[in-house]
Amino acid sequence: MNDEMLPVALDDLMQFNCSSDNPCFNQCCRDLNQVLTPYDILRMKNAVNLPSRQFLREYTSRHTGPGSGLPVLTFKTNPATGHACPFVTDSGCAVYNDRPASCRMYPLARAIVKDRATGKNVEYFALIEEAHCKGFGDQSNKTVAQWLNSQDVDEHNAQNDKILELISLKNQIRPGKLESAEEDIFYMALYDLDNFKIEIQEKGLLASMDLPGEYVEKIVADDLSLLDFGIAWIKYQLFGKDLEIQD
Repeated sequence: MNDEMLPVALDDLMQFNCSSDNPCFNQCCRDLNQVLTPYDILRMKNAVNLPSRQFLREYTSRHTGPGSGLPVLTFKTNPATGHACPFVTDSGCAVYNDRPASCRMYPLARAIVKDRATGKNVEYFALIEEAHCKGFGDQSNKTVAQWLNSQDVDEHNAQNDKILELISLKNQIRPGKLESAEEDIFYMALYDLDNFKIEIQEKGLLASMDLPGEYVEKIVADDLSLLDFGIAWIKYQLFGKDLEIQD
């Protein structure tokens, strides 16, 4: 089988089934070059009960987008294990309930396009058929929509779409490569959330901003609220947008 992508609709039946009985079990977790989103990091660092800085140091590698200057994070893999995911075990994923969105989606790829008339995102899906995967041809009796629902991917997609919109805004307002200090702002506010929290609580990062005390308490108490604020803070700091805070 040659690697290819086949467009599919939500009501199409999946000709695919993933199981520990498949001879390729765990092979898709090796030879990785997997980009991780801020929400992926948030879920996994909490799953293993590590502060973000320690998690990032132990489990990820940081790169810089050559054209954008944006931080790009991938799993730190070990050549001795065939560049396997650091969380793969003989019995499967050690952080399965908090695995990244790309793991949940596989073997589907997802793209979004904003509808100009409604302003809403329209989703498109394709089935990725790779030679190493032996799950194809096995009818799961699930539609694409049912498969996606079984993978609990909606919240991941919703959070990741916010980042895609932020990157789109960056490309409109600041095309080209960010300065290294600007890249660091992206990195801290989106990925290194626990350090971002320390900057807010102990170093007065927001001292010059007239933010309601109850709102600041909310964002330092809840990682998801902090990530949403991080997106708003980047828009304010780097792109001159009004600081939007969510109730």
